[in-house]
Amino acid sequence: MFKTLKKFILGPPLASAEIHEQRLTKKVALAVFSSDALSSVAYASEEILLVLVTAGMAAVQLSLPIAIAIGVLLLIVVSSYRQTIMAYPQGGGAYIVVKDNLGTYPGLVAGASLLTDYILTVSVSVSSGVAAITSAFPPLYPYRIVICIFFIGLITLANLRGIKESGAIFAVPTYLFIVSFTVLIGIGFYKYFFGPAVMIPEAHYPPASHALTYFFILRAFASGCTALTGVEAISDGVPAFKKPESRNAVVTLLWMCVILLVMFLGITELARFYHVLPKEHETVVSQIARVVFHEGPFYYLIQAATAMILILAANTSFMDFPRLASWLARDGFMPRQLSSMGDRLAFSNGIILLGVSSSLLVVLFAANTHHLIPLYAVGVFISFTLSQTAMVRRWIKLKSKGWARKATVNGIGAATCFITLMVIASTKFIHGAWMVIIFIPMLIAWFLSVHGHYHNIIDQLHPDLTDLLPPKLHRVLIPISTFHKGTAKAISYALSISNDVRAVYIALDPERSVKIKDIWKNWCIDIPLVILESPYRSIIRPLLDYIDQLQKEDEDQLITVILPEFVAAKWWQQILHNQTALMIRGILMFKQGVSVTSVRHFLKY
Repeated sequence: MFKTLKKFILGPPLASAEIHEQRLTKKVALAVFSSDALSSVAYASEEILLVLVTAGMAAVQLSLPIAIAIGVLLLIVVSSYRQTIMAYPQGGGAYIVVKDNLGTYPGLVAGASLLTDYILTVSVSVSSGVAAITSAFPPLYPYRIVICIFFIGLITLANLRGIKESGAIFAVPTYLFIVSFTVLIGIGFYKYFFGPAVMIPEAHYPPASHALTYFFILRAFASGCTALTGVEAISDGVPAFKKPESRNAVVTLLWMCVILLVMFLGITELARFYHVLPKEHETVVSQIARVVFHEGPFYYLIQAATAMILILAANTSFMDFPRLASWLARDGFMPRQLSSMGDRLAFSNGIILLGVSSSLLVVLFAANTHHLIPLYAVGVFISFTLSQTAMVRRWIKLKSKGWARKATVNGIGAATCFITLMVIASTKFIHGAWMVIIFIPMLIAWFLSVHGHYHNIIDQLHPDLTDLLPPKLHRVLIPISTFHKGTAKAISYALSISNDVRAVYIALDPERSVKIKDIWKNWCIDIPLVILESPYRSIIRPLLDYIDQLQKEDEDQLITVILPEFVAAKWWQQILHNQTALMIRGILMFKQGVSVTSVRHFLKY
């Protein structure tokens, strides 16, 4: 039943040879890998305004210069990552690039930063998308957390179906967002300069609570830098592109850069034109669309497109988080299960881990984007800085053709990203960035703990000649509740592997103990029956005490516990029976010197 249900929900398994058929074209890859970066258009301008508005009307006029500065930073970062893609056609994730050029520990810092960013991306994107929905339909606002978790579950499910299918699902909403925002910006500018007069609402500025200082402007800049989150996704996912991978990835990166730049600057300027200020229960984009289109069909189309791109922007993380986790797992810094592909040629365990982690974060922060976003950009710019520094080291070390020019580009990228990181860390520290700064070292400590565990296992599992010698004594215990076909099969199997076989009955009821003795006598069963009293009605404790007693008698022995079990004909019938054998198996798993074997008898109906 489980296999049938899994096949129905996720689709039939794909053969390993089909992995090349799962690769993406540039058009689909733009939707898959750029949705995170493009979706930031919906909230990056608002984050700038949220800071500036607290310093009054004069400060709000600085939104465009700040947006232009962020645009210049975007161009520098994209130019740097273009070189990373060409240098690492097998996938130039920050972890791989940094570990390769700067060493393992800097690589782990980059990996931990990106993992943190990917989790935050899902939480922020989905929360922002739901905010767009609740802006259009305010009665849904109290249910925003449940709606967020529902959407995270849907995206998780879509990604479990495989890269190609999830890409096809998410391509349409991404292009709908691009087209609808282009129309919004175009008509918004046209109406402001040439069109009929638009009723521009009067802006109600709150009382100024901050002085307009350089530090304050830097804080607004730091808030707007969320527009750059997701820019690295294409360089992380180069292997997902069709051949030639590097060229297709670079072209897609440039498309994304141009579209993001135009939309980000356009929305920022429209907000200034139409005197739009942040509101608690309505987004800036919603207000702009309401002014330009009133509440006609196109207003709701903008809200729907915004909600979809924000929610589906989480898909970028679902592409890159499992891939990064698989690289870390392959190197022994995360659980090995994360390095394995599932039935649909996707890293299923990583996808599920991301879905659960981001859902917990949404619950913890009550789906509030303004509380989540201050945590957001720190991890991104740590990985940006380390990745570009590693590329500088690579060019200097290799001295390939044009190395000086390439090192200069990456050096400028590293320097600007580091300055931005310092600005974000200092301006956002008390607003929540401290949590990320603490969490990343904790994550690295966990990586090292996992790595140490795997190395200890290798040392402890290295065999020597004494491991090949059989034990002097092999005892077999068969816990029984009565005598039936399953018990008979277990006894038969036990006698084939040892001469010291004992049946063990845990006596919970004296009358029942007498009946068991009679059954043993009547069937003339030729192995000893050991009855263990259990005054506190425990099944496990008397058995463990008996095993301890046997182990004290001789150190050089192996004890095998054989569990007679019957398997019901239908899955639901199994629920009707107690799971004593399962409980015994679970407890004995941690008992040294004891092996556990199940002997099953299958019922026909």
